[in-house]
Amino acid sequence: MKLYTINTGYFKLDGGAMFGVVPKSIWNKLLPADENNLCNLAMRCLLIEDEGKLILIDTGMGDKQDAKFFSYYYPYGDDSLLGNLAKNGFKPEDITDVVFTHLHFDHCGGAIRRDGEQLVSVFPNAKFWSNNEHWQWAVHPNVREKASFFKENILPIEASGRLKQVPFESSAITNGLLASTPSTIINNLSFRFANGHTKAMMLPQFEYKGRTVVFMADLLPTAAHVPMPYVMGYDVNPLITFEEKNSFWQEAADNNYILILEHDAVNECCTLHHTEKGIRVKEVFRLDEIGKY
Repeated sequence: MKLYTINTGYFKLDGGAMFGVVPKSIWNKLLPADENNLCNLAMRCLLIEDEGKLILIDTGMGDKQDAKFFSYYYPYGDDSLLGNLAKNGFKPEDITDVVFTHLHFDHCGGAIRRDGEQLVSVFPNAKFWSNNEHWQWAVHPNVREKASFFKENILPIEASGRLKQVPFESSAITNGLLASTPSTIINNLSFRFANGHTKAMMLPQFEYKGRTVVFMADLLPTAAHVPMPYVMGYDVNPLITFEEKNSFWQEAADNNYILILEHDAVNECCTLHHTEKGIRVKEVFRLDEIGKY
């Protein structure tokens, strides 16, 4: 197995929204905001090469929205999805599978592009993976999340005829425990599920260099969000997020899991450990440094 960091770009979000009820005087020490109260965030995706397949986890927000949309999110930097695929020697046609942790615009928008008046797939040979529970949640959005689920990102995926659904049982999540469902994509890949941020968000998990690695999506957007109360205002069920964090953090700390951070603009990966103040970050490091920690 080979792993590649694919940074699709950076953007900015309101710090208060990123940290919910935690006061700015506290969170600003961990993730400093600019003069407009905006925090720098990454859209870091993961590329897995294994068993003859090339699997892309999430795709960033893409570039097909209008100028008004981008004025809300302040994208910056020279990184792009296709540019960083090319830097690693890959073309869009090479991608065999695209896994969406969930269908918020900053996680799936890069899979679809505009070709004149048409919306077409960026990855013409790929299967697209979601789960039916989340898919239905996204195509029939609630009022709170409607601004994050865009039909132009989602419906063309289904229209491509290449949409696949990971099995999901709603009863699998109880008391904040994250279920694990084996993948049919490759043997060394399974999915954990979380319901706090959005319905049935998928967290890819696999073994790499003798370690368990989990792509954290928006359960742990940045290393600054490790303390239990640090839950985003975007989460539809923050108390469920708290339960999920409490359960999974214990497991991750006890077993020294490597956690890949999708939105941390500085840190790619981290591990957790037990301290007198609760579970905290143990180490932060780059993806290509796995094996040293």
